[in-house]
Amino acid sequence: MTATIRPLTLNDVPELTAVLAASRAHLAPWDPVREDSFYTEAGQRTMIAGALASTGSLPHVILDDGEIAGRVNLNNIVRGPFQSSSLGYWVAADRAGRGLATAAVAQILRLAFTDYALHRVEAGTILSNVRSQRVLEKNGFQRFGLAPRYLQIAGEWQDHYLFQITAENWVEDVPPPS
Repeated sequence: MTATIRPLTLNDVPELTAVLAASRAHLAPWDPVREDSFYTEAGQRTMIAGALASTGSLPHVILDDGEIAGRVNLNNIVRGPFQSSSLGYWVAADRAGRGLATAAVAQILRLAFTDYALHRVEAGTILSNVRSQRVLEKNGFQRFGLAPRYLQIAGEWQDHYLFQITAENWVEDVPPPS
């Protein structure tokens, strides 16, 4: 496994769309219900252009041996005295369970706390997403709460565990894959 991340560009649209479409069923239990257009190049181009134009989002692709294998994003960035963001990520169905998400989260944290000068990164997972919780824990996130009916995932309002890591608690090591 050679997982790396880099900023997302509009040139990634065709490959990313293919990976996303192939992983649609795999991601469905963890994602909002999406329109069919979301899984098209036109839909992805519109969404990615919006994310790239936003000052509150830093979208990246996860690469596995040079091929797009997912995404990792810092979203809802708030500057000023808060210096905080939300973390989101997904890995393609055919590459899950290989430590790619763990490595990608470690790399985005390095950027968050060094290049982007954030103080805090938070993430949430539905209660049954144990694999994602493990990714966060391996990267030093601490669970700090439970948010009832936090997000509409798979068509239902779902409770989420909330996790956070601050710059003071971050350790700059890429966790080994498990």
